[in-house]
Amino acid sequence: MSNTISSADSETFYNWSTFFSILTGRADPTLRQKYYDHHDDINEEKYTTRCNNDKEWLFKHSPIIRFMSHNIGLLAPSSGTASITSDTVTCARCPTSQAGGFSPTHGILICANHIRNRGHLEDTLAHEMVHAYDHMRFKLDPYDLRHAACMEIRASTLSGECRWGREFFTRGQLGLTQQLQECVRRRATLSVAARPACKDDVQAVRVVDEVWEGCFRDTRPFDEIYR
Repeated sequence: MSNTISSADSETFYNWSTFFSILTGRADPTLRQKYYDHHDDINEEKYTTRCNNDKEWLFKHSPIIRFMSHNIGLLAPSSGTASITSDTVTCARCPTSQAGGFSPTHGILICANHIRNRGHLEDTLAHEMVHAYDHMRFKLDPYDLRHAACMEIRASTLSGECRWGREFFTRGQLGLTQQLQECVRRRATLSVAARPACKDDVQAVRVVDEVWEGCFRDTRPFDEIYR
């Protein structure tokens, strides 16, 4: 994406003063978004290159990514057209705040400008690969809120993004008791609440509760929660 803001214009807000106000929570939301959009503009190539390099490394060396790729491949047609490989994962800049997404038609998108490091990419990629597995194995309908809740519960449980270390050091969640379950519930509820078919947060909580027991305990294709 080309940079549409001139250097002169960027100097008025893209500076240490704005960054400090963002860190301290004093920045106006519009200015905050403008700062980050410009930051993504000038770093797009760097972020995309790093994402592509790390993606290739993970498909070669990450146990969870290799395992998920193998098991998705077992469900795919013999032609391999539905397999998830590094070639079907696209790294690109995203204008929205998510770290990634899965489409049955286009494969997996990784939002390079929102990926912090290789570990974050591994969690995000594993999350989306669980979605891909569920789509092929169970034929879930992402527009059905109960199906969507189950997909998010399984993806957050099995990807490793809710393990204690990730919650503690990255998200500042300090609890110990039922930490995994609380993280999975929180993330699944937020995802369901953001869907157009969901009326409000109350409905999102209710839908997650309705499918919780069976979906949290279903660890396929793993024998147990991997990490």
